[in-house]
Amino acid sequence: MRQKNDEAIFLGSALGEQRLDQVLELALCNRHGLITGATGTGKTVTLQILAEGFSAQGVPVFCADIKGDLSGLATAGTRKDFLLDRAKTIGLDDYRFESNPVIFWDIFGEGGHPIRTTISEMGPLMLSRLMQLTDAQEGVLNIAFKIADDEGLLLLDLKDLSTLLVNLYQNAKDIASEYGLVSRASIGAIQRKLLVLEQQGAEQFFGEPALNISDILRRTREGLGYIHVLDAVRLMQSPRLYASFLLWLLSELFESLPEVGDLDKPKLVFFFDEAHLLFDDAPEALVDKVEQVVRLIRSKGVGIFFVTQNPLDVPDSVSSQIGNRIQHALRAYTPREQKAVKAAASSLRPNPDLDTAQVITELGVGEALVSTLGAKGVPLMVQRTLIRPPASRLGPITDKERRELIDQSPILGVYDTPEDRLSAHEVLSKRMEKVQAEEEEASRKQAQEKQDKRRSRSTGGRVANKVTRNVLSTIGSEIATNVGRAVGGKMGGRIARSVVRGILGGIFRMR
Repeated sequence: MRQKNDEAIFLGSALGEQRLDQVLELALCNRHGLITGATGTGKTVTLQILAEGFSAQGVPVFCADIKGDLSGLATAGTRKDFLLDRAKTIGLDDYRFESNPVIFWDIFGEGGHPIRTTISEMGPLMLSRLMQLTDAQEGVLNIAFKIADDEGLLLLDLKDLSTLLVNLYQNAKDIASEYGLVSRASIGAIQRKLLVLEQQGAEQFFGEPALNISDILRRTREGLGYIHVLDAVRLMQSPRLYASFLLWLLSELFESLPEVGDLDKPKLVFFFDEAHLLFDDAPEALVDKVEQVVRLIRSKGVGIFFVTQNPLDVPDSVSSQIGNRIQHALRAYTPREQKAVKAAASSLRPNPDLDTAQVITELGVGEALVSTLGAKGVPLMVQRTLIRPPASRLGPITDKERRELIDQSPILGVYDTPEDRLSAHEVLSKRMEKVQAEEEEASRKQAQEKQDKRRSRSTGGRVANKVTRNVLSTIGSEIATNVGRAVGGKMGGRIARSVVRGILGGIFRMR
């Protein structure tokens, strides 16, 4: 692979009266970059040759493989006439086909090693955006995280957060005085959206072992930077999860890496393909966070390259932080497309020999307008450039080749088996089981006491009735005897007994 020198990556050549090599200065790659162009104009191949160049210079790369084509980086390319012709045209005399050191990743653990993070590391802001929560629901989620922090509860996976929300629902009145009002309706809405996330496969993304950033910064024994390829073919079916994951990874890099200032070459280059997904319907707070990360992460030695179709997909506040630009062809049929062409042309340093806006619509496949940073970080004049052919395979590798490469990976076995240690779900579940058991015991004792009281009342009543009957019987007999004696004779006895029945018969019938 030809490089102009060890301080730059060879991109291609601008053809005119003289061949003018276009390069990307390694020391200025942390000033970030933007690769734009319509579908089918060569953006993926440009990303591919940049990844090859960085790897050869010992710079690790992380990129998302949207269509599966970037997996070809792992194997050497095949001789094809149009590749050899392009190499000859741009003066790439030592063009050869080479493979690159690649580590495959996949959130779902199918096309690469599982890649995970925890609920705590994702944080309430990105989770709120991921679940499209309202302001009120986001407030409840913030309270949930605050309670977890105060009580030392680990939030690792979705079931941890779900159990915490159940706990909040049950104790909403008790926590209101300290943390504020918690709407049970908001909790229910968040739980429903967590269920949607789970159905989209996010359950496999949240958990442990979580990604160790040092594994992204790996180099081979020969000093080549590993190219980390995230299999995003299935992930793209959940675009918010895709965007949230990449933003989380950027944030982790920002928070984990030390300040290093300007280096001779970056510590890592991060490619954000389909970058518009990061900004579509994003709240202002999230856009501000992205702008902050892009602005400050350069001092951590990280370069970010946004890849998207339309330059208008990237907000001005972020675009203003980008120094290196590679513009492939754009179409200009609709008003929005015409606006995009004007925006792209105005973002490139003018060249008096080029009508930039017109050329953008005329570029062929594998051509681009290139304006990179030169000495002292000043943008160079835009040049119409033939992009160099890749050394690795154009197109995807086979499933068998992928499996063999995964089995030879330097991180084989590190992330492949999930872990489930003691966290909020287990702690709160035991706590709720204890409370439930105590409530059941109290209820059982209360029921027993009521039953004992009923038995006591029933036994006392039967004793009282028996005593009463005995007393009345004795009184009745004495009265009858006395009356009989007083009246005398048989007739008198009958009259006496009749009198007794008349007075006491109702009582005796009650027996």
